[in-house]
Amino acid sequence: MVLNSHVVEPPSDAPHTVHGDAAQHLWGHFTNLDASTRELRVIERGEGCYVFDAQGRRYLDGLAGLFTNQLGHGRTELAEAAATQAATLGYFPIWTFAHPAAVELAARLAGHAPPDVNRVFFTTGGSDAVESAWKLARQYWQAMGKPGKYKVVSRHLAYHGTTLGALSITGIPAIKAPFEPLVPGALKVANTNEYRCSLCRHAGSCTMSCADDIERMIVREGPDTVAAVFLEPVQNGGGCFVPPDGYFQQVREICDRHDVLFVSDEVICAFGRLGHMFGSARFDARPDMITVAKGITSGYAPLGALLVNDRVAEPFLGPGADTYLHGITWGGHPLSCAVALASLDVFEAEDINQHVLDHEAMFRKVLDDLSDIPIVGEVRGTGYFYAIELVKDRDTRALFSPQEADALLRGVLSNRLFELGLICRADDRGEPVIQLSPPLIAGPEEFGVIGDVLRQALTEASERLPELCGTPS
Repeated sequence: MVLNSHVVEPPSDAPHTVHGDAAQHLWGHFTNLDASTRELRVIERGEGCYVFDAQGRRYLDGLAGLFTNQLGHGRTELAEAAATQAATLGYFPIWTFAHPAAVELAARLAGHAPPDVNRVFFTTGGSDAVESAWKLARQYWQAMGKPGKYKVVSRHLAYHGTTLGALSITGIPAIKAPFEPLVPGALKVANTNEYRCSLCRHAGSCTMSCADDIERMIVREGPDTVAAVFLEPVQNGGGCFVPPDGYFQQVREICDRHDVLFVSDEVICAFGRLGHMFGSARFDARPDMITVAKGITSGYAPLGALLVNDRVAEPFLGPGADTYLHGITWGGHPLSCAVALASLDVFEAEDINQHVLDHEAMFRKVLDDLSDIPIVGEVRGTGYFYAIELVKDRDTRALFSPQEADALLRGVLSNRLFELGLICRADDRGEPVIQLSPPLIAGPEEFGVIGDVLRQALTEASERLPELCGTPS
């Protein structure tokens, strides 16, 4: 994974500046602590779709922070909601208690969810929402008299989080290796990368073999050992893999046939990212559980949640029923719930989902127009969630070597995009891609900036391709 932040060790007698203190004391997430020739970028403030660094330079936030800032920066009404809540009740747990903000938010989320999804278990973020879903699936099957059902199925290259359980479900080998052995029982199947699908390559059209691969895995392991299937509506890892038509309907049939739960991981895809409150609605999927985080508060406070349908909740209801033996101190924090409620108010007042649906075709066209650039292989995604896969040769779809991809992404594009005023993601967890996920309030002006910057940076990178790949020009 490529991130646009690096650390510089200051001289020992350097004054205490934000950059110097960061270099000496801050340990960034997924960030290399080694000295670098580049200065750490410190983002100080945001306004709408833009952020500003400590030197006052402006950048279009083409990644919405981290697929998170749905409503844009500087939304004072969200900050005021937290302040108002703090003046009433700053903190109280929801362990055998409740507080009004959590109760109201749970009811509103259930109101937006599929009809039979009525229970909400709050967490602090996406990883612990996924972790909570696996734990609940395992305890559910124990309660149903099937304790052998503990395994989970997920897709190659899919990212589901960093806690040990969520990391086990994650399908990116490079970020798992340092922490092995992980939680046993996490199985991997084909993803929906149609551009490089080996399963249907000789069929001439999609055969839905990627969905069949889920059933093959369940049958191979034994349905009496598989608890759940975890899938994102649009897979993030690898670069915005969109499912083929009918994929989720077939997944639902497979899960029903083998008595396996279906979990829709919507940490990225919920709250308008695909033009719907829940990304599974975009594809008419019918999950048993939905995990969310990120956009639930538009990034203004940490919060996640696990939404559960009536079937999964049933063994935990009524006198003498089992207790779900799981809890998180900060889950359902009053301030975070208040911010989430305020965010939902904005979604409804400004019809954010419809704004995305009205403008997604324009956003897609801006990106499709880059297809004349030699290194642009495929543009894929939907809503306000897109990736551009980069290739050595567009006609043959030739792959970069790991060294070439590193030189392209880290050596050229990551810095150049930032210099040109665009924050996005240059990612190499699969084939090299540029990912774009702007705030949901973005429109024609922001799309124009994204298109102009990408055209310049990708054209320059194409011209340097012989140098980067060590081949004669």
